[in-house]
Amino acid sequence: MTDAATAVCVFAVRRGRGPALPAGLTGHSDGGEVRLMAAGDLWAVVQEVPAAGYDDAALRARCADPAELERLARTHHAVVSAAAAEWRAVPLPLATLYHDEHGARTGLLAHADRFDTVLRRVAEHAEWAVKVHREAPAASPAPPPSGRPRGGRDYLDRVRARQRAQESGHETALRIADQVDNAAREVAAEGVRRPPHGKEVTGERRSQVLNGAYLVPLAKATAFTERIAREREALPAGCTLELAGPWVPYSFTGEPA
Repeated sequence: MTDAATAVCVFAVRRGRGPALPAGLTGHSDGGEVRLMAAGDLWAVVQEVPAAGYDDAALRARCADPAELERLARTHHAVVSAAAAEWRAVPLPLATLYHDEHGARTGLLAHADRFDTVLRRVAEHAEWAVKVHREAPAASPAPPPSGRPRGGRDYLDRVRARQRAQESGHETALRIADQVDNAAREVAAEGVRRPPHGKEVTGERRSQVLNGAYLVPLAKATAFTERIAREREALPAGCTLELAGPWVPYSFTGEPA
């Protein structure tokens, strides 16, 4: 049982106790054993952790440190993936915490119907991510460092031409992103399209035009990857496509769109 010095961290919820969790699953390094906890007909994957290290103030401080945030996220993902490897499971958000087991059971049972809906939704499915990037076009030669351009009109024409080229390239990239998204949805059961990442993630030399997640039936995984491979081969110069997965379907634990 827990006491005032500990809290209960919930990683995932599944229907049914078996199969057992993999041996050696450690969870957060400062916590106890990762185990299954009954909550009505549900079984939660839980771990007792030090309350002082996981209260609101402590978590804000830890999540403000990129290295610590990555460590927490990797640990959470490892436990969720292990829990869902042989038994469908609903992943819960990072650092889902309750004061004690009673609070955890009460909180989970309050959402039992939603968990049941999501479990049926993601059964025999996995999540795949598809991202499309466009390389930044090379900059036009700058005007000579000394002296005036050959004419003001000439300079403005060059600026306008560069702007038109940039706008045309961006519109083309968006059309390509729509084409890839539509192709993915033809095979996937569902898809979500998130706002593209900014240059702080993608880098200064490229922009992201598609940031998609797709819920793909396990039986169609090969068809999905082959379809995305064909879309990658059809991309024009300057565009790249990244495919990642299969993952636990984190993006499909809410209500269907």
